[in-house]
Amino acid sequence: QAQLEESGGGVVQPGGSLRLSCVASSRTFSEYTMGWFRQAPGKEREFVAVMWRNTHYSYYADSVKGRFTISRDNSKNMVYLQMNSLKPEDTAVYYCAADADLILSDIRDQYHYDYWGQGTQVTVSL
Repeated sequence: QAQLEESGGGVVQPGGSLRLSCVASSRTFSEYTMGWFRQAPGKEREFVAVMWRNTHYSYYADSVKGRFTISRDNSKNMVYLQMNSLKPEDTAVYYCAADADLILSDIRDQYHYDYWGQGTQVTVSL
């Protein structure tokens, strides 16, 4: 099992940057595929980025590709989301998610992730 806790959210102006962090309480952190999702008001939760277990292979939603970077530090049980060139449409609650059995075709589907954090608010506004 894994417990996840996000941090690093806040208010930033358009064009600014934020780095989100997620710490996992698990002895086998490297065996979890780690993802980031977000949910804007009135919208469904959507996939943002994922980093595959035991590797640093990553995938991104088209809307964030080239602006966001996911990374992980298995020695610290941490996964990060570096967000650059932020836009007002990036405003959302951002969630960290984990799963040990995810297959490639399911990485964008929130229902295939077993563990979730509580979320951290990111607001992009003047």
